[in-house]
Amino acid sequence: MTSDTPAAAATDLPVIRWTEEGIEHSARWRSERGAPPPRSVTVADDTMSADEAYGLACQGVALLWRGDFQNARQMLTALANRTDRKPRRAAEAGRGGKAGKGGKAAPDAVVPPAKPPLEVFNLQRLARSQRARTLGMLLIPLEAGHAIPLRRAPDLTAACAEVWGPADGPAVVSMRELLGVNGAHEWRANGIEVPAIGGRIHPHYGVFAPTRAEYVELVARAPLPKAAAALGTAFDVGTGTGVLAAVLARRGLARVVATDMDARALACARENIARLGLEDRVQVVQADLFPEGRAQLVVCNPPWVPARPSSPLEHGVYDADGRMLKGFLSGLAAHLAPGGEGWLILSDLAEHLGLRSRDELLAAIAAGGLEVLERLDVKPAHKRAFDATDPLHAARSREKTSLWRLAVRA
Repeated sequence: MTSDTPAAAATDLPVIRWTEEGIEHSARWRSERGAPPPRSVTVADDTMSADEAYGLACQGVALLWRGDFQNARQMLTALANRTDRKPRRAAEAGRGGKAGKGGKAAPDAVVPPAKPPLEVFNLQRLARSQRARTLGMLLIPLEAGHAIPLRRAPDLTAACAEVWGPADGPAVVSMRELLGVNGAHEWRANGIEVPAIGGRIHPHYGVFAPTRAEYVELVARAPLPKAAAALGTAFDVGTGTGVLAAVLARRGLARVVATDMDARALACARENIARLGLEDRVQVVQADLFPEGRAQLVVCNPPWVPARPSSPLEHGVYDADGRMLKGFLSGLAAHLAPGGEGWLILSDLAEHLGLRSRDELLAAIAAGGLEVLERLDVKPAHKRAFDATDPLHAARSREKTSLWRLAVRA
């Protein structure tokens, strides 16, 4: 199988080096997170204990696995358990001071005030980054053709080829990323049922999947502007998988132009549009935000959180300084046909986290020469919104996803 998305040429990849049985070795280093190759590498196998492996990983020593593949999976789980285990003092502090008998707080314990949501968010992001760094130290070798030269290793050649294209030499990848590549392969093969399009969307690796159905339903039920109801044109800015472009086509728009800058997203959207038989009505083009011309309806679902992505795979959720949101609002008026509307699909989670205020959003709308016709709200139905153990539960429990109907200000 060959990749349908452009991948970095093998010669452009960094190199990882290590010594094994007194012989120096090297291979190409693959990291979708953009992590640099580890400077210190030791060979590990089934004889290494989880405690020893965890100690080395915390010190930045990578473990190149030469044992059984399934044991490597168990080792990754053991490393994750040790990473997630809270130190006793930290746990006691979280309960409000010294613990008495039975684990209850002492009567004179002072319960510390709750941290501001933004501080909790930043601490959680830092912890997740540190966790990813530690778990990323368990490495798996790949031979030419993406074969895994380990006992009981599954055949992941198809999954790897989808993401990286053909392999003409040995490489090394973290076990965590390799499992992510395989998981994405299964998602792509099975697809996600989307009632609004009467079919399934098959997300590619690295492309934001429409697992949160509420924003799709908002686009499916919002009233179409009169200008777009009869043989209208729509733009889907930042199409990703192409799901919203497909919804607009199913709703009767005669022509939909879907844009994206990411090569994987463009390939993904084109494949999904073809699967759904909508190629005659939906055109997928590479463009930074807007295509040329004007449309009766312009839809955009930008990343909802104005924070710096920690890896290329997070660009669907995080956007430093809200570049895409600001670009959409500042350029929308110039791309709306008379009587047209712009639909902005946006969660207010960033507002509850203190990353963006409602006044800032309204000011950006006004600065773009736009006015709000209506706002349609829906409460998210994903599990995190109901998980009281989530550190960000206070913010997530209040989150709403909104479709803002915007028009050029008269």
